[in-house]
Amino acid sequence: MTLDRRSVLRSSARLAAFTATVGLTATCSAATGGDRRGDASVAARSQPSHLAESPNPGTNPGTNPGSGPSPEESEPSAGESTPSQPPLAPDTPLEVVTGPHSRPQLALTFHGQGDPAVATALLTAAEQRGARLTVLVVGSWLDEQPQMARRILDGGHELGNHTQNHLDISAMRPDQAREEIAQCAQRLERLTGSMGRWFRPSAAQYATQMVKDQAQQVGYQHILSFDIDPLDYTDPGADTVTRRVLKSAAAGSVVALHMGHQGTVAALPAILDGLEAKGLHAVTASELCS
Repeated sequence: MTLDRRSVLRSSARLAAFTATVGLTATCSAATGGDRRGDASVAARSQPSHLAESPNPGTNPGTNPGSGPSPEESEPSAGESTPSQPPLAPDTPLEVVTGPHSRPQLALTFHGQGDPAVATALLTAAEQRGARLTVLVVGSWLDEQPQMARRILDGGHELGNHTQNHLDISAMRPDQAREEIAQCAQRLERLTGSMGRWFRPSAAQYATQMVKDQAQQVGYQHILSFDIDPLDYTDPGADTVTRRVLKSAAAGSVVALHMGHQGTVAALPAILDGLEAKGLHAVTASELCS
């Protein structure tokens, strides 16, 4: 089913604000209840200009899962496979907001987009300190930078789905939302052999029931939200990003960050050092919820 871009771009630019009540349990915690009103600094924030760009006219939004790969996409090389992730705890909810509070671990999750050199520098900084990240990629970025899928996985990190074009998924029709999710899933499958375990909605902290339903139809059994947002996409400076993360970081936290920002790359070593001082270690979301 072809995504009607014009309908999406005419849809309301106002984000639906949501929030969740996070339970302090020893298992992964979910957003409580249905659609929630969120913190204005997170869910109701304005769409950053670098994330609100119109889809590239050169991309092929109408490609359905299962059809042949586009020329810019490559199949996994012979002998390559997607690194296995540990099984999740049986009581992992559909929408994960935090992980267990009983282990000294947290997840640093990243919006996967931006200059590949900046993204590679960030991955390298994490690997030098033994940290494993979860990267929720935008499918159109993989169309332009297909090599980044393997680079992320080969570094011991985890890949997930953050829609094809990073539009306001909450404002879409169900078929449009499903297509946005399915297109990115298709690209992940072609490049790595797996569509990944996690889906994160675009332009929203929490998923509406409609988005949850469409993600499940595509095949995602878990949606990854977050409880800490240092607003690094506003480029407040490395010191500010570091301070905001360390102020709130605790066992089980899921932190939302962005790969394509130099200030985030500059902040990461200090963030990891600060987490170590607090006795915390960065693991993938799957490891956090295992």
